[in-house]
Amino acid sequence: VQLQASGGGSVQPGGSMTLSCAGSGRAFGSYAIAWFRQAPGKEREFVAGISWSTTTTYYGQSVKGRFTISKDNAKNTANLQMNSMRPEDTAVYYCAAGLFGSGTRTKVEEYEYWGQGTLVTVSS
Repeated sequence: VQLQASGGGSVQPGGSMTLSCAGSGRAFGSYAIAWFRQAPGKEREFVAGISWSTTTTYYGQSVKGRFTISKDNAKNTANLQMNSMRPEDTAVYYCAAGLFGSGTRTKVEEYEYWGQGTLVTVSS
């Protein structure tokens, strides 16, 4: 499966932004999707994940209550709605796909397919 992330840009602190991940191939619906981010000089970290069936979601502690992940298997898309954004949310955001039996995973090495990344900058 191929992934294309989009929707990044600049936003002020407290603002909102939605990232989209478009998947190709009829197997997209079978994959769990996650968003990771990587800030300059830091390791890539887990942000949010959703199971292939969309019944299970999981969030990193720093974004819980502010970000929402969703997946539309009919449209081969997954979104990350980001609210109440903070300067520390500034990073390159990547969507990733993994073939898991159930649930989601939080480690980079567990995901097989990656999008190209989209830059999000939170600054006044």
